[in-house]
Amino acid sequence: MGNVPEAPLADPWLAYFAERGHRDVRRVGAGVEGVVYRLGEGRVAKVWSGRPPAEFELTREVYADLARHPLPFAVPEIFDVEHHEGVLVTYERELPGVSMRADSAQANYERKLPTRDSDALLAVLRGLASVPGTDAMRRLTVQGDDRPLWRDHDDFRDALAALVARAVTRHGAALARCVPDFAAGVERTQKALRSLPDAPVAAIHGDLVPPNIHIDAAGRPVAVLDFGFHTTAGDPAFEAAVTAAIWDMYGPHAAEHTEELTRLCAHELGYAPATLTTYQAAYALTTYDLFGLGDDDGHFRWCAEQLRRNAVFTA
Repeated sequence: MGNVPEAPLADPWLAYFAERGHRDVRRVGAGVEGVVYRLGEGRVAKVWSGRPPAEFELTREVYADLARHPLPFAVPEIFDVEHHEGVLVTYERELPGVSMRADSAQANYERKLPTRDSDALLAVLRGLASVPGTDAMRRLTVQGDDRPLWRDHDDFRDALAALVARAVTRHGAALARCVPDFAAGVERTQKALRSLPDAPVAAIHGDLVPPNIHIDAAGRPVAVLDFGFHTTAGDPAFEAAVTAAIWDMYGPHAAEHTEELTRLCAHELGYAPATLTTYQAAYALTTYDLFGLGDDDGHFRWCAEQLRRNAVFTA
């Protein structure tokens, strides 16, 4: 008779939450940050596995700012925070729906852009553009940088141009080896940023890839999650430009989808094509080194390709 594997130990957090009145608690997922438990009544609890992000309290404030504004879809909201035996536990809104799509790194997207997807993207972009940028959003630091984006700036365009300068200083030499006329392209992008017209300041998610948009059975967006990667306050045209570029980053029709979605945002949302192109160059210049350097990193390759065909960068 073979060895019988030992039964897994009981999860003590199930009992912990049950003792606090959550009778239907169950574990629903686990990731890098921790384990998530559904509590019922539209709430979940996250048991953090390590230290929370440095800007955790600021992020909580940003979530509260978003939740106070009426939106046609749900956004994250942290209701309560506690510590149990040195472990952080957050009580949060349970977000409905399912991911719009798997990430393009895991699944190829068909050439024809589904109307359902484009309609959902436009609905999310319109919704977020209706949320005024707040002081908490301005105090956020985008991933890879060492200071709040808006520090020492009163204008999003200037703040983004300064971010480009800092990002290029980090590892720009690696990008320059892959992108012709790199220094001049950086200068053209910064000049274009500072020449953009005045724009409203709204909430910027900054990472609206399909897995971060939840839809219902009819394809309507019902939740937007995972704020934080490039979340800030700024020109809603920046959000539209970035979303058009990153919706399909790695599929066989990625370049065509970027062009099609950029045209769609210009037509449906009224953004100038040159503004969208400028923001797409800025995004590539500020995120290129966040996961790796060189051709062995997909995001780095994608950023280099974006710049090589960007009309503002290569003008």
